[in-house]
Amino acid sequence: MSRTHYVKGDFERTYACGCAPPVRELERRVLGCDYGGTSWTTRSEADRVAERLALRPGVHLLEVGAGSGWPGLYLAHRTGCAVTLADVPLVGLRVAIERAAADGLARRCAAVGADGAKLPFRDRAFDAVSHSDVLCCMPAKVDMLRECRRVVREGARMQFSVIAMAPDLSEDEREIAIEGGPPFVEAPGDYGALLAQSGWRLLERSDLTASFGQSLRTLVEGMTARTDALSEVFGAEEFAERMEFRRASLAAIERGALRREFFLAAASAT
Repeated sequence: MSRTHYVKGDFERTYACGCAPPVRELERRVLGCDYGGTSWTTRSEADRVAERLALRPGVHLLEVGAGSGWPGLYLAHRTGCAVTLADVPLVGLRVAIERAAADGLARRCAAVGADGAKLPFRDRAFDAVSHSDVLCCMPAKVDMLRECRRVVREGARMQFSVIAMAPDLSEDEREIAIEGGPPFVEAPGDYGALLAQSGWRLLERSDLTASFGQSLRTLVEGMTARTDALSEVFGAEEFAERMEFRRASLAAIERGALRREFFLAAASAT
């Protein structure tokens, strides 16, 4: 399997290669899971999400930007809740469906091809919503937050993590953040303000930058140690470009240009 160039944000490609044993092995080392996912949610973070959303049997969770099923499938497996996985790249959802069947979750899991900014669900269809490092890959951030609000009942909770540019950056620092960040790392405002604009009440906000930086360091070290095996999966040129991007991300974190945050919000009364 080979490719001429790595394109930042090419999730179809990443999901297609994510099933390869060297990639899964590295994912286990970095995040503690092996779903072939693209978010930076660690297993310990996912466990805290289950508690904050009060997931349990009878609760219906919507996972937006679910990709290959991490952490949505894990949350369903751990808590007994039902989960609907929504995303655009169908290759990721196909991987998720296979994993759901293997984990005995087929009856409690649905997968729907859907843009997060145009969700094909009725109003108040879900009890909770989650998305992990998705808004930083979406141009229509406020639209997605409003859609998430529309499809959950009043008082329902939403949790998400997001990679964002630090405030008050110089022009040079902005370029560093853009080079090392996700495809749409720039936001039209602070995420706390965006939540208020879209019908959500902020309950909790925490900084995950330190753990994100450590995950990136572990990833770069692991990629270096597995250069031959990963070059076989991605092709030598693409692997080198992926490595260059990860190093740029780590440099942006260490420079203080990028940060990663967690948000917990409740659906406001309409």
